[in-house]
Amino acid sequence: MTNLPVSFWRSLIIIILVALTTFATRAIPFIVFPEGKKIPKAVEYLGKVLPPAVIGMLVVYCFKSVNPLSFPFGIPELIAGAVVVILHTWKRNNLLSIGVGTILYMVLIQYIFV
Repeated sequence: MTNLPVSFWRSLIIIILVALTTFATRAIPFIVFPEGKKIPKAVEYLGKVLPPAVIGMLVVYCFKSVNPLSFPFGIPELIAGAVVVILHTWKRNNLLSIGVGTILYMVLIQYIFV
C-alpha cells in the first residue's frame, strides 16, 4: 500500500465526522439526563469511581516501562510524578499539574538524563 496524500474532500469529511462525534459525546448526557430528571444510581456510582480508576491506569501506564536497574533508573519519571502530585495537591488543577509534569518530564529526558 502506498502512502498517497489525502484529498481535500476526504480530509474535510474526516474533520466534520470527528467534530460531530466529539459534539455528540458532549451533548448526549444532557439529552439523556435533562435537568430535573433523576440520574440512575449506576451512573452516579460510575461518575464517582471512574475518574480515580482512570488516573490509576494512567499512573501504571506511565511507570510500566521504567527499568530501575539501568540508567536513568526511573529518576525522571519519579521526579515528574512527584511534581504532578505536589502541584495537584497544592493547586487542585488537573490541566496545570499534568501539563507541568509532562513538560518537566520531557525536559528531564531530553536535556538532563541524556
